[in-house]
Amino acid sequence: MTQKRKDPSPYSNLLVMTVRPLDDNAALVLFSGGQDSTVCLAWALTRYGRVETVGFDYGQRHKVELECRQNVLDVIGKDFPEWAAKLGEDHVLQLPALGQLSNTALTRDVEIEMTGSGLPNTFVPGRNLLFFTYAAALGYRRGLGRLVGGMCETDYSGYPDCRDATLQTLAKAIQLGTEADFKIETPLMQRDKTETWSLAAKLGGPSLVDMIIEHTHSCYKGDRSQRYEWGYGCGSCPACELRARGFHAWRENESAQLADETS
Repeated sequence: MTQKRKDPSPYSNLLVMTVRPLDDNAALVLFSGGQDSTVCLAWALTRYGRVETVGFDYGQRHKVELECRQNVLDVIGKDFPEWAAKLGEDHVLQLPALGQLSNTALTRDVEIEMTGSGLPNTFVPGRNLLFFTYAAALGYRRGLGRLVGGMCETDYSGYPDCRDATLQTLAKAIQLGTEADFKIETPLMQRDKTETWSLAAKLGGPSLVDMIIEHTHSCYKGDRSQRYEWGYGCGSCPACELRARGFHAWRENESAQLADETS
């Protein structure tokens, strides 16, 4: 008996997407407008022939970072011509449900404090898992085989979705779920903030360091009313303290190295 063939779905032709083969010389950088993601963007621009960026609007308290990210891209286009030639399209994805689900100090106007889980209430559960999953969906369509993020597990707050084991397990799940050879790369994973400042200087010299100080944003409270040597912020939240401590340690190391070279 011949089985009757089902008619195709009436919706099958409504969405036609052009999918390019994944390019190992092309990267998609998770770019928030903060120090770490800016250094990762510079890192990707020194390694890959085509680099695109993606940001996420999830109702974050420090939404000013979305404005800062555009300023950073503008400065790269103006002051770093070799990088500008490789820098492609910028994307901003809306994830309002993440902010609605998350009762955290990054998505609510509450004081930053430790919770019973041992994590600070700045932890947004599932954030990086969602970010990379959405980035993979975008990268699949754009043919971008490298997904780059600024997570680290050195001087961080203990977020489980910043750990290398978490993200490499996620990379495997993405590969299986897309049948595409995505790679998740986290160049800061084993670097602390002092080493991140040092990497910025190595990648882009004083111009990149100055741009990070002036245009990137790390403060959890979204405060850009006060400027310090290391940039703008409230000066007291964990993100500001970490950024400031790393900056001062890096400067001390640079001064010590210069003294050794001239002695």
